[in-house]
Amino acid sequence: MEGDSKGDTNMGSPSNSQQTISDDDEIDYSVKPEFYDPELDDKDELWVQKKRKGSNSDAVLSCPACFTTLCLDCQRHERFVTQYRAIFVVNCKVDRNKVQHSRQKPKRNKRSREAGENEADLADGETFKAVCCSVCSTEVGVIDENDVYHFFNALPSES
Repeated sequence: MEGDSKGDTNMGSPSNSQQTISDDDEIDYSVKPEFYDPELDDKDELWVQKKRKGSNSDAVLSCPACFTTLCLDCQRHERFVTQYRAIFVVNCKVDRNKVQHSRQKPKRNKRSREAGENEADLADGETFKAVCCSVCSTEVGVIDENDVYHFFNALPSES
């Protein structure tokens, strides 16, 4: 049975053909890892404090899709508690092609009805442009005409 393949069935197995070496066996634990810094959290905290310049923030906002940091200093909306506004942001891009308009309904009074003025003529609306995460392009909020960012689709975390 020299040419019989039954005797050669285990030859392709790593345990018989060569010695299996684990990744743990190849790691030299006596050498400090290249990408490890035990003081990194302290350095990150100092960096955030420097960026905030001593101001307190209601939250740190992140993208809900990729968790990229969007804002370090923001203010929570008084009435809509899941919305935030900010002036300084990171990792955000404004989509100038996606514009939204809001119309404020005018107060109806007797004089405007008598004069026959149209509601559309009285409406003084604002223009908003979409704001997206610069990493994954998820829409996270809008920016108004005064360059204030309004976040309604962001993950808040304690600052």
